[in-house]
Amino acid sequence: MAHPTQLGFQDAASPVMEELLHFHDHALMIVFLISTLVLYIIIAMVSTKLTNKYILDSQEIEIVWTILPAVILVLIALPSLRILYLMDEINDPHLTIKAMGHQWYWSYEYTDYENLGFDSYMVPTQDLATGQFRLLETDHRMVVPMESPVRVLVSAEDVLHSWAVPSLGVKMDAVPGRLNQTAFIASRPGVFYGQCSEICGANHSFMPIVVEAVPLEHFENWSSLMLEDA
Repeated sequence: MAHPTQLGFQDAASPVMEELLHFHDHALMIVFLISTLVLYIIIAMVSTKLTNKYILDSQEIEIVWTILPAVILVLIALPSLRILYLMDEINDPHLTIKAMGHQWYWSYEYTDYENLGFDSYMVPTQDLATGQFRLLETDHRMVVPMESPVRVLVSAEDVLHSWAVPSLGVKMDAVPGRLNQTAFIASRPGVFYGQCSEICGANHSFMPIVVEAVPLEHFENWSSLMLEDA
């Protein structure tokens, strides 16, 4: 959960998000080093009247400042491609959930069960209980078992939406007439918040996403209760 004045990302709740955080730190350190070097050269050029003729015309320096940026780009591209393929990897999911975007709410269908599905609307501000978050809480949470691969099939019924939960490292566009898929593993129990990340109309800001990760035993109890109510 993000908090006021936060500068970094939310705490990672999935292995993919941990990899993304590590890659962010890796790329940021490279940017800091380049920025420091460029700033030093600018200050040196402005503050000194001396001129070095070997810098003005030197094939060795030109070779270095051509090859070095290429090496740096490779050091950034290789881990980036690795994470990109990891995010597309879906191996033997234990649970499949279909998330449908509507104007302006989400509906979830647990396709491994015969009749388990519900709509998820934002809780109005006047109905919030103590401790609940304004514009982020829903009347029905998407409950998933922790430490289990979960596949999410994402689509929309009317306009473009986007199903995104930052702490799980998940963001997938919901396109009418198209079925996209993504996957995640919740590495710890908790409640993780997200929002529609594609401008979809007047109430775009009012269709939050709440994923609750629980131990497998609790998930089985919850699904049994939901099936009885259905």
